[in-house]
Amino acid sequence: MAQSIFRGVLVPALTPFKKNLEPDTDAFLTHCQWLLQQGAAGLAVFGTTSEGNSLVAEERMNLLEALIAGDISPARLMPGTGTCALPETVRLTKHAVSRGCAGVLMLPPFYYKAVNDNALFASYSEVIQRVGHSDLRIYLYHIPPVAQVPISLTLIGRLLKHYPDVVVGLKDSSGDWNHTEAVLREYPTLATFCGSEIFLLDTLRHGGSGSITATANVNTKNICAVFEHWKKPNVDQRQAQITAVRRILEGYAPIPALKSIVAEFYESPEWKTTRPPLNALSTEEEKSLMGALGRFGFSMANQ
Repeated sequence: MAQSIFRGVLVPALTPFKKNLEPDTDAFLTHCQWLLQQGAAGLAVFGTTSEGNSLVAEERMNLLEALIAGDISPARLMPGTGTCALPETVRLTKHAVSRGCAGVLMLPPFYYKAVNDNALFASYSEVIQRVGHSDLRIYLYHIPPVAQVPISLTLIGRLLKHYPDVVVGLKDSSGDWNHTEAVLREYPTLATFCGSEIFLLDTLRHGGSGSITATANVNTKNICAVFEHWKKPNVDQRQAQITAVRRILEGYAPIPALKSIVAEFYESPEWKTTRPPLNALSTEEEKSLMGALGRFGFSMANQ
């Protein structure tokens, strides 16, 4: 069985857009470099927080090329490649593997809801066979609150049995600790990452590999500190602090809220831009968010 190269806190990096709604490649590279400088173990680009499903294949591939050209090692990249169209998933995955990415984060095909495990297994199997590369490493992306197509425990086991050298990990964005705990218990060799840092300490204590969390776009050092010090006596206090910041953010639309914080940090209002159908926070919402973070004593610049 192949082992995961990733362990720690990975960031699903936000994608900045210009006013004309085109991706801002320079701003994206700057932010990704900053995240790694803050201690992130890697970047899970083009997932939910990256507005990945609002990007066409060419945009994803061009941005990935820009990161690598900007001296970000592909060994630290886990691009999202799962789409509703099998050929596009294959194309994105082949591109990522050809550029040396250490893994890909793969959603199930999520448009058709009434699909069973056999159908999902067939989809993953077809992708694996069509990519046909020994370096392919897949991290399954379980996010039923959004995709509404879950990756069941049974399906995980079946994929591990048939493709032990390809399927190496899972991001559990169910928001359900009982489910994450079940994955950790049933498949201890799988590199399991919680999708919310609220569960980071529990995940590590149950043998998990870390977290792939949106909030790490703005709270990178503090979340990484929980991973780095999880066996130390004061770690529960560290966990409580990152949980509190997450709880504040959960009161707002997550991607626009994170972009507002990043815009303030970079002193760049353009960072607030989201690609429709997402909307930026209203002035009132932004004032409320910044006020809540300020009262808690949090700022992106002072972690």
